[in-house]
Amino acid sequence: MLTPETREYRSFEIRQREEKEADDSMILEGRAVVFNSPEVMFEYDGVEYFEQIDRHAFDEAEMDDVILNVNHEGQALARTRNKTLELTLNDEGLDMDADMSKSRASRDAYEAVQNGLLDKMSFAFTVREDAYDEKTHTRTVLKIDRLYDVSLVNFPAYEATSVSARSYFEAKAEAEHRAAEAARKAAEAAQEREEKRAALLEKLNRLEGVE
Repeated sequence: MLTPETREYRSFEIRQREEKEADDSMILEGRAVVFNSPEVMFEYDGVEYFEQIDRHAFDEAEMDDVILNVNHEGQALARTRNKTLELTLNDEGLDMDADMSKSRASRDAYEAVQNGLLDKMSFAFTVREDAYDEKTHTRTVLKIDRLYDVSLVNFPAYEATSVSARSYFEAKAEAEHRAAEAARKAAEAAQEREEKRAALLEKLNRLEGVE
């Protein structure tokens, strides 16, 4: 069962469209995702863990009814279904354009961005498929299952990541730490056995020399 806790959140850049394009426009723009660009999502015991979004991660994603809201809750300020929110995929990433002129609430939110009261954004999604490279400590999101919303936020979720993503990387980090610890202990045990064997051979050689 999908719950808000299973959704992952990522921050992205928000900006207003240049006024020269339309004097009366109230358009917010942003790049929600940059493809194939590893970013540090977590650090454990001095090791950095990365995540990147594959170029084709959104190819099969459910994105037919995505909303723009505030802090991932409340009423829709713009929506893909009525074409006030437009999401565009290109080779570099996923871009967003939102027309904020259609309701009092959306105009108020636009003014909040204009006045610097809201200056961060985040998007909420669920992952269908991913891959993990143990050598580079990099998670690659291969398939997004659903994009729920893009949201104006007071603070990006955990500045870089979310509870769900943090749990993912913590699990990987702890598993790698356990594996490294087990390998260290196995190496120490092997070295101890080798030292005992060498000591025994030396003792036998001394005994043979005495005879």
